[in-house]
Amino acid sequence: MAYDPGAIDATLAAALGEDSALIAEVRLAFVDSAARTCAQLKSAPDAAAWRAAALRLKGLAASFGAVRLMEIAARAAQHPAGDAQMVARIERAIARL
Repeated sequence: MAYDPGAIDATLAAALGEDSALIAEVRLAFVDSAARTCAQLKSAPDAAAWRAAALRLKGLAASFGAVRLMEIAARAAQHPAGDAQMVARIERAIARL
């Protein structure tokens, strides 16, 4: 699935209108939340906490139209806790937001 950098902006514009300052503020809040959830994933003490954080990130990404991040988070939920490669993929996806 390809990364669509305009999907988040389109989702936000549809929800918030054309107020670019508000869109930027909500986008920043989304990226911050995604980063915090990724940190929770990285520090998950067990498989249940790992899966919960991955699914939380998937839902967050879906809410904002971040399809690539959503896809990676869904995969992470199926991987063993502490999978460094999945964490790195998620971090890269967040950095691209």
